[in-house]
Amino acid sequence: MNSSTQGKRRRRWSPRLIPVIGYTFVALGLAWFFEQQATTTVIFVTHAEADPATGAEDPALSAYGRRQAEALADFLHDIDVVRSVDNIYAHTSRRTKETAGPLAERLGLTLHIDDPYRVERFMRRVMRDRKGEVVLIVTYPDAIAPLIDELHGSKRLPVIAPDDYDEVYIVTIPNFGKVKTLRLHYPQPPRAEYEKAPPAAVSSVP
Repeated sequence: MNSSTQGKRRRRWSPRLIPVIGYTFVALGLAWFFEQQATTTVIFVTHAEADPATGAEDPALSAYGRRQAEALADFLHDIDVVRSVDNIYAHTSRRTKETAGPLAERLGLTLHIDDPYRVERFMRRVMRDRKGEVVLIVTYPDAIAPLIDELHGSKRLPVIAPDDYDEVYIVTIPNFGKVKTLRLHYPQPPRAEYEKAPPAAVSSVP
């Protein structure tokens, strides 16, 4: 085969390869673009039950509250079928940190301690640092509605009472499209075993 024949074959294949290479680069570019624009999911829960006897200013969880925290971890451990929760934020109080603790331990995550009451600054930091991730925020009931509002989620949230421990709000923030807010409830452990039994009656013997 002479050199002129080889040159013709090279010229014949080159035009076919150009579209393939072009499509490959376009596909890679689109994949990178959509990865950068991934939806961010923020989950809000209130702290579990605290025991006032452990400290008036900053009480720890009660025995029942610790069981609630385990139930929350059971509920959220596999909430995302691909990778579960990526990062966890908690208020500075003991009750919020102890509520978040079991899930953080199971997932091998370090808690991020912050102040959700500084609403604008806090949510701006979360959305900047955790874009495209699944984030859990454990805070107080009265902090949840302003945080969701800051994300442009639902403005018609029901009032969360201090003992509404089972409330879970999931806010999805796509880069394009409407922000959606879901309200769920996680199963509460039976309380009966944590109730203190009344003192036994003392019979008088004549």
